[in-house]
Order: sequence, then C-alpha cells, then structure tokens
Amino acid sequence: MSVQTDTQIKARVHPSPNHGERANAAQIDMLILHYTGMKDAESALQRLCDPRAEVSAHYLIYEDGTILQCVPEARRAWHAGEAFWRGVGDINSRSIGIEIVNPGHEFGYKDFPDAQIEAVTALSADICARHSIDPWMVLGHSDIAPSRKQDPGEKFPWSVLASKGVGHWVQPEPIAASGIFMQEGESGQPVEALQSMLALYGYDVDVSGVFDRGTRLAVTAFQRHFRPQKVDGVLDQSTLVTLHGLLAALPAI
Repeated sequence: MSVQTDTQIKARVHPSPNHGERANAAQIDMLILHYTGMKDAESALQRLCDPRAEVSAHYLIYEDGTILQCVPEARRAWHAGEAFWRGVGDINSRSIGIEIVNPGHEFGYKDFPDAQIEAVTALSADICARHSIDPWMVLGHSDIAPSRKQDPGEKFPWSVLASKGVGHWVQPEPIAASGIFMQEGESGQPVEALQSMLALYGYDVDVSGVFDRGTRLAVTAFQRHFRPQKVDGVLDQSTLVTLHGLLAALPAI
C-alpha cells in the first residue's frame, strides 16, 4: 500500500490486509459510521488489521482526533457485514466505513470527545465531497443493520455533523406525554403507514401492517440516530413527526 492517504485531511496510513474488490465496480455512494466497541483503541486497531478477524474499515479515528487510513477507498473494506439500505444488501461494495474509537455499550459507552468529533466531521465532509455522497446516505451501522448493531449509538452527535453540512437532520420533535403511541404486537393501517415511511427512508422493514420485532428494531435504530433523547422502540408522536420531517426534506424523486 502507498503511504499516501486518499484524504487531504491530516491522516497517516496503517494498512490492513482485510479488503477486496468492490463488486460489479460499484460506485461509492454511502458513508457508514461505527464505534469500535472494544475496551481500548489498540485492541480495535489490532482486530481491524488481523486477517483472522476478517473485519476492517477504511479509517479509524482516535479520541484525540488522530486519523489512520487502514484500507484504500478504492477497495472494499469489511465493515458493514449483513446489512441493507434502500433495496441494496452489499453495503460494503458501495460505502466508505469509519470506525470511531469508543468502548460502546458493552464496555462503558461514553461521550465522544470534541477533538474526535471535529476529526470525524472534517473527514466525513471530505469523503462526501469527493464521492458526491448525499446527506441522507451518511448513516450509522445501526441504521443498516438494526437487528445486530447499536453503533455509533445515541450519544453520537449527528446534529453537530449536520451543522457542518454532513448527514441528513431535522430538529427532533419534542417528546410529549400524550399523542400517538404504537408498539410491538399492534396491527392495522397506522402500523402499515409507519412501515411504509420507514421503508421509504431506507430501513429494512416489511410493510405488513403488523408491528413485529423487525419494525421495533427499525424504530429503535431510527431513534438512536434521529431522536436520541429516548430510545425505546415505541412509536410516539415525537418519533413520527421527526420521521415525517426527514421524509419531507428529501428531494423529490
């Protein structure tokens, strides 16, 4: 691997062997953000570079804002796993993956330091500009794999990135004690409408009219990203209005 990074943001190369060809010469149109979810940064880096682990990401960002590039952007890193967004399953072939050092929910989830978020924002903006990635295609791992993943989680400041032009965001509707509530086990046309909205935005949801486990997990993932003040998988008025606002902010197709 060349010692030259793909980004103009300050970074250095730390090569991982874990990558391959992008399937069918897929064009990059997604940016996926992860947390490392391990006890410390060095353990995460070792895993991302261990051929036995068969995982990797294009970039790793430390808590102090240091950026390592582990896989060339032209190559397919192995960061998304089994995932789905807007009808596509092979997310790895069409995305750039950034791992953000944080112990995650398993090892003491904590706030992301300002220096780290500044680096994430700068790198993400650079990647999106170079690859013409739309704001609504900047996603968390939990968005594309809600049944398996929680990262980067409800503490990740998506609104800060959005204020710098990275990612899709509307101000979440305030949480109210009353209004619409739907949860797992319910069924009917309102559930079908919710599922249609989630699917239209990109989530992997069956439009069945039954509020099943998959729907709950998609609502939970949506809340982690777009309404992080309360993450419970229950559709309330705040979640619904926020989802509607995001859909309304999408360009007409």
